Amino acid sequence: MELGLYTFADVGTDPVTGRRIGPSERLRNLVEEIVLADASGLEVFGLGEHHRPDYAASATAVALAGAATQTSAIRLTSAVSVLSSDDPVRVFQQFATVDNLSGGRAEIMAGRGSFTESFPLFGYDLDDYDALFSEKLDLLLSLRDSERVTWSGRLRAPLNDAGVWPRPVQDPLPVWIAVGGTPASVVRAGALGLPLTIAIIGGQPERFVPLVEMYRQAALQAGHGELPLAINTHAWVGDDRSEFAPSYMAMMGKIGRERGWPPMTPQQYEALRSPRGALAVGSPEEVAQKIVFEHELFGHQRYLAQMSAGEVPHREVMRSIERFGTEVVPLVRAELERRAAA
Repeated sequence: MELGLYTFADVGTDPVTGRRIGPSERLRNLVEEIVLADASGLEVFGLGEHHRPDYAASATAVALAGAATQTSAIRLTSAVSVLSSDDPVRVFQQFATVDNLSGGRAEIMAGRGSFTESFPLFGYDLDDYDALFSEKLDLLLSLRDSERVTWSGRLRAPLNDAGVWPRPVQDPLPVWIAVGGTPASVVRAGALGLPLTIAIIGGQPERFVPLVEMYRQAALQAGHGELPLAINTHAWVGDDRSEFAPSYMAMMGKIGRERGWPPMTPQQYEALRSPRGALAVGSPEEVAQKIVFEHELFGHQRYLAQMSAGEVPHREVMRSIERFGTEVVPLVRAELERRAAA
């Protein structure tokens, strides 16, 4: 199983120290995190696209390109590219550029996004939410498959034998579909034969088992066989109650206020932290056990941890990343190997 990280490059005020972190500092810190993840033996780093003042990564390919020439092995992916409100030609060109800069380590994780700010920003109607993603995904896959493309749709201008360059090093450039729990989305990914990423950010992971079964059944029915599956969760290696929990709970509280949810309580945090909850936090042993528990549920091929969830101090994020790579990963690999040999 591949093990890696992802982030949204949060900016804001540290809830403990009161120190403000702006986008310039946060983006420089981001590159340091990716370089450390690469040096620590992690295999994937993802960066999520957002268009809000509390996140610094609105141009994910640019930020990943900044890390591409400073790393040697780690794969670099969006997490996600909000394809519905972007142009597939530009998305493909940008990540083909990252692929060339990195020597063939770029990926696109396409999704509809967890926020909607990008739709009015780029002139799209939220009434077309589903149709935009479906149509633009079709175009993105056509661009990936052929250097010259003839394509037409309802919501974007057609292409007539259009050439799109540069071509990536990888053929094909990997495209994953990321979902938060919509049955129609997992069925579409399976039917198209695309790898799937499921973000589990609350509750108990078991509730996603039926979605994974739907995805695999759709893939089998379409003749694709076994496809790669990734699970993404929030995670922290260390004293999470003092280092991670304050920022995490503040972030969840802010999002909750926007969506009409009550603030997260310490009891709810502890439930998420429990052996069957969604958070993989605590000692290296506790984090490894949670990852292995989820692997029992899903049998997935990739796990990505989001550590800088909220305004967690950079030095503490770096320490958690290093411990994840040097302490958690060996524990997970040894246990999975033991179980495979049993």
